[in-house]
Amino acid sequence: MCTLSVVIPAYNEENGIAEIMNRVLSIRSALQNVGVDELELLVVDDGSKDKTAIIAREIARNDQNVVVITHEVNKGYGGALKTGFSKAKGELIGFLDADGTYPPEYFPLLCQQALNGADLVIGSRMAGEQSQMPATRRVGNLFFAGLLTMLGWQKITDSASGMRVVKREILSQIYPLPNGLNLTPVMSTRAVHEGIRMCEVPIPYSERIGRSKLSVVRDGLLFLQSMVWTVMAYNPVRVLGLMGLAGILLAFLVVFGLITARISGVTTIGPWGVAALFAGMVSGVTGVALFALGATSNYLVSLFYKKNIRQGLFGKPIFKKPLESRFGVLGSIILFSGLILSIVSLSLGISGWEIERLWLYLLGSAMMILTGVQLILYWSLMRVLEDLSQRELLIKKDLNG
Repeated sequence: MCTLSVVIPAYNEENGIAEIMNRVLSIRSALQNVGVDELELLVVDDGSKDKTAIIAREIARNDQNVVVITHEVNKGYGGALKTGFSKAKGELIGFLDADGTYPPEYFPLLCQQALNGADLVIGSRMAGEQSQMPATRRVGNLFFAGLLTMLGWQKITDSASGMRVVKREILSQIYPLPNGLNLTPVMSTRAVHEGIRMCEVPIPYSERIGRSKLSVVRDGLLFLQSMVWTVMAYNPVRVLGLMGLAGILLAFLVVFGLITARISGVTTIGPWGVAALFAGMVSGVTGVALFALGATSNYLVSLFYKKNIRQGLFGKPIFKKPLESRFGVLGSIILFSGLILSIVSLSLGISGWEIERLWLYLLGSAMMILTGVQLILYWSLMRVLEDLSQRELLIKKDLNG
């Protein structure tokens, strides 16, 4: 016996709520054809000021499988969905918006994928079916799908789709979820990093009934912030490491430019050269710090979860030993090289060399010393965290002989 509970969050949707409810109720026979025996419909009226709740209750009077839940105050899109999830009785829980943009007729296809093994099935508006999505929102959805693909190292075409089917048993893995419109991208991000079996089914997308409640700029920034912080809770080095590598790359480009200029016979640099040198040195030191912080934070995440959760900068190891395990040696080499360069430069200055010939070497040595010290400090911290993560295992080993 398998039941699908469909949750519809509704806020001031009196013009479209009846149509979407009737469309959901009309798919019973199609659901039975794919192995879903019962359909439950839950409408969560999220503090509406219009007749949304009245219209929904009229339909519920004629169908015992329709439940209307009312929030006295507006809790937000995510808050309404979570209320529906908590009241749903089905093994499969689906949801879609009340504005008629998503096609409930595709729920049988989504349920079929869930019954075939997927834990989370997303109706993708970006996977090829006909779509009436506004251009600005299409660009935004492409960006967020690409961002999650890059940060999660798994191909996703629609990270923010509002039509999904999820197995009740995996809700605890993808919680907590926010109360706002950012529930769907956070759900996708958590599912990717929790190793949830996901798949996408192409669906058409229609023009909504009534006025949209989504703000492209405000909610777009909220989506971005939510996704990045969610990734940071699982795999910090994916975010911080990529930022750090970008800074290190910029520093190398500046150094390459200076070496090329010196080989070409240029012995002085103008204002733009000074600006480039400043940017390169700042980005280099900052890049190393961000990369090392990301690697160290991964140890903290492992300590918290007591296991690795899809960790790594590129999704799989590049070196036999983790790069961060070499931070101590690498930092010592850079620190020692910086000290030698500074001693030589200062000695030449004391012996009469002009500062115009030495300032760049002194600046470079200072950067090397700072970078080396940072790497050694982060390596020391990671050693402590690694020892703490192994503490319970070592205690059990010693006690058991």
